[in-house]
Formats: sequence, structure tokens, C-alpha cells
Amino acid sequence: MGAIQEEKSTVPATLPYAEKMMLPSKRFKKICVFCGSSSGKKGVFSNEALNLGRELVIRNIDLVYGGGSIGLMGQVAQTVEAGGGKVCGVIPKALIGKELTGSTVGELIAVPDMHSRKAEMARQADAFIALPGGYGTLEELVEVITWNQLGIHKKPVGLLNVDGFYDTLLTFFDKQMEEEFFDSSSRSIVVSAPTASELLDKLEAHSPTLTKGPKLCWEVERPIGLGLTTTPIAGVGQ
Repeated sequence: MGAIQEEKSTVPATLPYAEKMMLPSKRFKKICVFCGSSSGKKGVFSNEALNLGRELVIRNIDLVYGGGSIGLMGQVAQTVEAGGGKVCGVIPKALIGKELTGSTVGELIAVPDMHSRKAEMARQADAFIALPGGYGTLEELVEVITWNQLGIHKKPVGLLNVDGFYDTLLTFFDKQMEEEFFDSSSRSIVVSAPTASELLDKLEAHSPTLTKGPKLCWEVERPIGLGLTTTPIAGVGQ
């Protein structure tokens, strides 16, 4: 996550979505969004975070996110909730507190650590989207890409490449493929687009061809409210 910034929400209590036809997703019930706890220096980042929230509502897709109400993550979550969508925030117990992340929007699932947080968000979601963000956003993004490559899940991964924010990262992925650290099927795991509506359309249509390799699946301890189960589950990648 990026640097913490206290800020007032620009999301109204209710949002006028009625003027746009509701187009429920045919594929996704819930999407996990990774993004900064800062809003960044450009207004276009906040604008597209709000647009993503609106698109999720229009398509009747619920949100899983890292908890909190500040920065881009807060803007997406507040927009989804204001539009009537369901929001689930997954947050380590150590980060709970208004001084760190603000108030969690929607349902709160508290977990013991960052590893459990990522596993729970991945378990709940049908796809992943990364908005602009800092080290934490990048780390979360690369991990779910790797899990897809290993066959741990088959869920699409999208980059919301606002104002070319991820151009250099996408070029780096191309360089990795060029130097044969992975092949074109692994490169195709990541879908990118400059706007929320275009990215969601691409994710809906995306059918990646996975490389040959292990088909793994595991689940770490699952949070239930503020408690935990302790039995790992192994099986076939989903």
C-alpha cells in the first residue's frame, strides 16, 4: 500500500446509476481490487477508481478489497457501497484502526497477517484488478499472477493502466517473455486496459491458455469473523 493520506471522501451518499442500463456480469460475482491507500498525485487516478466502483455496481459485481476508507481503495469501496453493492474488507488485525486505514467499508474480516489476507481475498474473488498503487499493490498483483501460472487458480488478472501508469511494468513482462523466462501463455495471464469499462469487458471475454505445469490448490486458515479455522485444504486448482 502507498503512503497513508487522510482525506475526505468525494463519493456521494447515493449515486445516480439509474440513467445507465444495468448489465449484470455473466461471469463474475465478486472481484478483488488491489490499489493504493494513497490517491496519488493525479486526479485521473481517483476518477478511474470511482469509475471502477460504478462499473462494478452496474454489472452487479461485489467487491473484495484490503479494508480501509482512504486513498484509492476507499474511493472504490465507498462507491460500490453507495451504489448498493456488497463490500468485503479483509485486513490484518494489526492494521485495524482509523489512524492507519480509516474505517472499513462494508463487511470486515480480520486476519492474523498479510499472508492470510491475500489468501482470503483470493479465495473469495472470481477475478483480480490492480489500480495504481505502491509496493503493496505490486506485491499483491504479482502473487496472484504467479498463483495463476502455477495453476493454483484460473481467475483472470487485470491491470487498470490509468494514464499509462503500468506501461513500464507491461514492458518488463514483455522483456521477461522475450528472454524466455516464461512463454506467451504465461504472458497472456495479465489483461490490461486504460479504463474500467474496457478492462471489465476484456476480463469477461478472457480465456488464457495456461502453460504445462503443476495444478496446485491450497487454502490457508480461513477467517470466520474474528476467529480462525486451522485445517488447510488441498485439492485441484479452481
